[in-house]
Amino acid sequence: MSLLLLVLAVVLGPTPSAAAGGDWWTPAARPAPDVGIGVTGEPFTGTTAAGEVRGFVDAHNHLFGNEAFGGRLICGKVFSEAGVADALKDCPEHYPDGSLALFDYITHGGDGKHDPAGWPTFKDWPAYDSMTHQADYYAWVERAWRGGQRVLVNDLVTNGMICSVYPFKDRGCDEMTSIRLQAKTTYDLQAYVDRMYGGTGKGWFRIVTDSAQARAVIEQGKLAVVLGVETSEPFGCKQILDVPQCGKADIDKGLDELYALGVRSMFLCHKFDNALCGVRFDSGGLGTAINVGQFLSTGTFWQTEKCTGPQHDNPIGNAPSKAESDLPAGVTVPAYDSDAQCNKRGLTELGEYAVRGMMQRKMMLEIDHMGVKAVGQALDILESASYPGVISSHSWMDLDWTGRVYALGGFVAQYMHGSEGFVAEAARTKALRDRYGVGYGFGTDFNGIGDHPAPRGADAANKVTYPFRSADGGSLVDRQTSGERTFDINTDGAAHVGMVPDWIEDIRRVGGQDVVDDLLRGAESYLGTWGATERHQASVNLAAGRPASAGSSEWNPFTSYRPDRAVDGDGSTRWASDWSDDQWWQVDLGATRLVSRVTLDWERAYGRSYRIELSADGTDWSTAWSTTTGDGGLDTARFTATPARYVRVHGLARGTGWGYSLYEVGVHSA
Repeated sequence: MSLLLLVLAVVLGPTPSAAAGGDWWTPAARPAPDVGIGVTGEPFTGTTAAGEVRGFVDAHNHLFGNEAFGGRLICGKVFSEAGVADALKDCPEHYPDGSLALFDYITHGGDGKHDPAGWPTFKDWPAYDSMTHQADYYAWVERAWRGGQRVLVNDLVTNGMICSVYPFKDRGCDEMTSIRLQAKTTYDLQAYVDRMYGGTGKGWFRIVTDSAQARAVIEQGKLAVVLGVETSEPFGCKQILDVPQCGKADIDKGLDELYALGVRSMFLCHKFDNALCGVRFDSGGLGTAINVGQFLSTGTFWQTEKCTGPQHDNPIGNAPSKAESDLPAGVTVPAYDSDAQCNKRGLTELGEYAVRGMMQRKMMLEIDHMGVKAVGQALDILESASYPGVISSHSWMDLDWTGRVYALGGFVAQYMHGSEGFVAEAARTKALRDRYGVGYGFGTDFNGIGDHPAPRGADAANKVTYPFRSADGGSLVDRQTSGERTFDINTDGAAHVGMVPDWIEDIRRVGGQDVVDDLLRGAESYLGTWGATERHQASVNLAAGRPASAGSSEWNPFTSYRPDRAVDGDGSTRWASDWSDDQWWQVDLGATRLVSRVTLDWERAYGRSYRIELSADGTDWSTAWSTTTGDGGLDTARFTATPARYVRVHGLARGTGWGYSLYEVGVHSA
């Protein structure tokens, strides 16, 4: 029995509804018995006076996490044709007292023992601090929708290593097989809800595959459900001893399959370094356990280096973990320097290929869980193409990157922290949201093996009083009742996804209306990012194949580093200068064009200080852009659109002891 897992990770026919009487939001028939909704009144429909949709965004949820990790790590189902008693029951090994609830033992604390009975008593679960019981039962999702939520991103999730070492499972561990199953089951849930409302397309749970569909669904007052993917080794792209186990063909095939399933956003790495990118570390004992898991999966531990900027990954620390006993004899987890907090592994060549593949398919890139080196490289690529499809969905991105995400047109959501912590973080980034005119989201991460807001207490200041009016003004929200148990945010915390409206009311009580207003603008901002991603057009590179010249070119008897190599469209060839400062490279566009953006893909020999200069005649030059802090990689220089025929890169100070060397230079209009 592996200790790694201790830390890591009769069909009841529908009956007529007593409330059925023509209200579009009330089903004509609902399974009975079932949990209560506890919300009355018509959901907000249509748009605001400004023509914008209105509603909350849960940008990170795992509806069908119970289907992942071998099928028995998270107990209970989102729905069941056999009714609530079948859906909301514990895993068989948790009976009679939870002694074999191995994952719950660590994540819930104590000895792991608990009352396994779900329906109808729910004595010990769901709970805000239990990571192994169903938190996304469909009627609880319905309550979140009725309370003002209008977008739900269902991230299809799994981890093959956790599955392989967990002793209780009822299926295989292939990650893509699990992703396919979860996608199918999401469509099954849509059909299940539709039947309650009289047929296909009539229910409130609507899977959408483009922003126009999502906007139409939200204007009807319904819930737009977007499919995403968060898995550790997508497309089989793991690395073993730093050797990729996939190729470009696997990435193309995998992206095409996911797109056909309806997936529109995804993570490229999660928890383990893979063949695409390096991860953002977990801290403490959990980090040690995940590092052990990485070694068992890949043969390599995390490797750190000193960070080159203010951004940094989470500190790993050197906390011990029982998972270390799973390591082979003689193998130990490395010690890490406290001043080296960045993952050495960034975005690999295959990772860059995957990012560009997502861009070609108009998909949105999730950058949480990428190490800062990988995030920086991914943002460089997106900025070079002015591509807005970037999302931080649950606070796992270094917060110093928030401005870059907003500048691209991306979307940011905060993890579902307790109301006081959530309000404090929302205040920290308020000025950026106001600057870019964007709303805010939250990522609940339910069924994602994470804790949720604890109760503030029955005697807490500014506690929630029931009933209360929903933030969108359309509904009256009372306490939620499931079987014999009634949930109260003050004493139960965010025990399940149905407590989202209560949690938002708690945020209003603690932090005021402004943060709730930003959350109500979340749906519009999310659709703004998605729509801009769909409309994005790759700009024409005005420099491609044009004549180029330079002040010097490095001589080599085996290859050429002549100036035209930087505009030949081949990312493996390059121009290189002599090994001295004050070097220049320039391109003739053939005619005067309006220029506003220049991209530079540096080889290791990069410019620390350089200028972008423009000229109409090749004689008189003006500086359009300059930097003294170049750091290599992929740079994007943006400036006011200016007519020019000639574009020059003028190197003033080198970043290395070599010269200046560019794989490709791109010149673009607006």
